[in-house]
Amino acid sequence: MVVLRSYVSGSWRAPEDEGVPLHDAVTGEEVARISSAGVDMGAALRYGRATGGPVLRELTFHQRAALLKALASHLREHREELYALSARTGATLNDAKFDVDGGIGVLLGYASKGKRELPNDRVLIEGDVEPLGRGGTFVGQHLCTPSRGVAVQINAFNFPVWGPLEKLAPAFLAGVPSLIKPASQTAYLTARLVELIVESGILPEGTVQMVCGDPGDLLDHLTEQDIVGFTGSASTARLLRTHPAIVGNAVRFNAEADSLNCSILGPDAVPGTKEFDLYVRQLVTEMTVKAGQKCTAIRRALVPAALIDDVTEAVRDRLSEVTVGNPADPQVRMGALATLDQREEVRRSLKALMDAGRAVFGDPERVEVVGADAERGAFMSPVLLRADDAARAEPHEVEAFGPVSTLLPYEGVHEAVELAARGRGSLAGSVVTGDPDFARDVVLGAAPWHGRLLVLNSEDAKESTGHGSPLPPLVHGGPGRAGGGEEMGGIRGVVHHMRRTAVQSGPAMLTSITGRWVPGTDRTVTDEHPFRRHLEDLRVGDTAVGGPRTVTLDDVEHFAEFTGDTFYAHMDEDAARANPFFGGRVAHGYLVVSFAAGLFVEPAPGPVLANYGLENLRFLTPVKPGDELTVTLTAKQITPREGADYGEVRWDTDVTNQEGASVAKYDVLTLVAKRPRHD
Repeated sequence: MVVLRSYVSGSWRAPEDEGVPLHDAVTGEEVARISSAGVDMGAALRYGRATGGPVLRELTFHQRAALLKALASHLREHREELYALSARTGATLNDAKFDVDGGIGVLLGYASKGKRELPNDRVLIEGDVEPLGRGGTFVGQHLCTPSRGVAVQINAFNFPVWGPLEKLAPAFLAGVPSLIKPASQTAYLTARLVELIVESGILPEGTVQMVCGDPGDLLDHLTEQDIVGFTGSASTARLLRTHPAIVGNAVRFNAEADSLNCSILGPDAVPGTKEFDLYVRQLVTEMTVKAGQKCTAIRRALVPAALIDDVTEAVRDRLSEVTVGNPADPQVRMGALATLDQREEVRRSLKALMDAGRAVFGDPERVEVVGADAERGAFMSPVLLRADDAARAEPHEVEAFGPVSTLLPYEGVHEAVELAARGRGSLAGSVVTGDPDFARDVVLGAAPWHGRLLVLNSEDAKESTGHGSPLPPLVHGGPGRAGGGEEMGGIRGVVHHMRRTAVQSGPAMLTSITGRWVPGTDRTVTDEHPFRRHLEDLRVGDTAVGGPRTVTLDDVEHFAEFTGDTFYAHMDEDAARANPFFGGRVAHGYLVVSFAAGLFVEPAPGPVLANYGLENLRFLTPVKPGDELTVTLTAKQITPREGADYGEVRWDTDVTNQEGASVAKYDVLTLVAKRPRHD
């Protein structure tokens, strides 16, 4: 008998009792036993805060990203084992890949974003410096630092690999340790995942813990620095949200709950069109992948009333080709539900739904299966319902969390939007149409009730990941019934695990605190040009001043002829004088930028390897022939790259005229070599 262990406080802990049995969804055999008896929940949280938190906060975003990438590579080597174990949850190979590969993909996605979009630093600066006084000596800026707590994740049974990893990735990148509490039904798969993570030794000790079994008094020990991420039913989300510790300590709480997601077929998508076929194929896929046990699955299929007979026939024909049975059999396209109890719950929900409609495919009480016993395993036929009265309440209020969907007719775009909104908040919706006007009306009308909307047609079908696939760069969550939360969302998910603080100070103090040069702070001008210095020798505030250079009318005309930019403000004195902004001929903005480069660039080979960008360019004052330009270039931010012989330097660039007025401001981005290594 296998008894699942918890991994807490740096060691594996077997429960103090025999636990309760967990069963194979296909055969009904006992897989393992589960219990959290004897686990000190408060000690586990304290361990995460005291051990995992400090070591994570010592790492930069780039270092954390590198560890996530290494972990993804390690788990890839064990995919086959995870696939095989997934079969015991009722998952087909495609289901398992959706779960396992999806979770690994989230790790890789966040590793990439951490490297590309976050600084090689331990603090994240948000937004621009805000002037708080007229004289420039009082400024403010938002900065984000890691929460000093633990990210507690309470997961659902349907994605035992993807679920933990999609919560772990942004928390880890933010510098916050995680405690995983898997759903009991499929906890044996999550437990093996955590074993692989711990055995790898890739993640620092204390950054990942797991409790198998009942959470007990876990939530009682939460503090104001902890974070809770929940995935599951809307009713459980409501209970957790009102827990005394969560309410009393204002614990940050994110819920991603099951919802009555819809897919809307456009009136243009008649039989024979690519969109009609896409709609039918997507609906059947969403009904049968993971046996319909997805929080994003299509529960309400909204179709034009004139097309409902065609859609019914097409979906029914396609469902008839779905083989249900043992996932080990290659001809099986849909496996079992997670447990027998889950099947009974779906059947109970179906009884309520059938008060409003009728089954046009499938029998909830019987199904033919391949390679298994239909009663010992948690098997169920896909069930397609049709409710000709779309105003009935049941399809918009009752969710059968399995291979069940209801066809609902609508008349016109306004009714389609109204019906979509009756779900009272959904994680995902889709619109299948080739009509851009219909798509716009539906998206703008339904958006307030949806966390994510897919517009599917022949243009994006080849690359689309489908209605129900959450993606790391985009938010996963939804309003109302869907929980009101947002998971992932790229860097948004990282910031969710950090604390935003507004810092108010003088420019020099803000420069010291953030490590980024703030205008108003003293500059350091030396005899040696900053471009002659290697990355390690540069300091924030190092400055080069070039100029002055006089702009002549010949310069303006030559630039116009050379580039082809003969805009009247540069070439026609009378027309330019009539423009109140210019009051006469002016130099091209890009001529000003080009002259500035000529004033600050050090021509000889040196540590500066490349100029790879220019950001935040603003032209502030027109430059007229006869004006004298001076450029001040200041090292604003210095970012070493992990594992590379160079880093990035952001230079504040201010081009001024003879009166000291800024004519252009922007950031120049350069790659600068580190000092040569002598091995």
